[in-house]
Amino acid sequence: MGILKPIEKKINGVIFNLIIVGVLLLFLSALVVWTDFMIRLVMGVIILMIAYIFFYIAYRLWALKRDLGKYLKF
Repeated sequence: MGILKPIEKKINGVIFNLIIVGVLLLFLSALVVWTDFMIRLVMGVIILMIAYIFFYIAYRLWALKRDLGKYLKF
């Protein structure tokens, strides 16, 4: 059971962050309606969030691989 705890913890962290980013994207999508400047700002923030998601998922996968390496010898 020692190997399942770190995996569950990492997956919960990824899920939590994806939910937060999803809520922010929903909030920002409501702001798109108003001005041209706001649309540009929102699109920039969305691109930054997508980049953050990719970096975060890559980090979490690397951390999961590192933790699995402790239990299983790759």
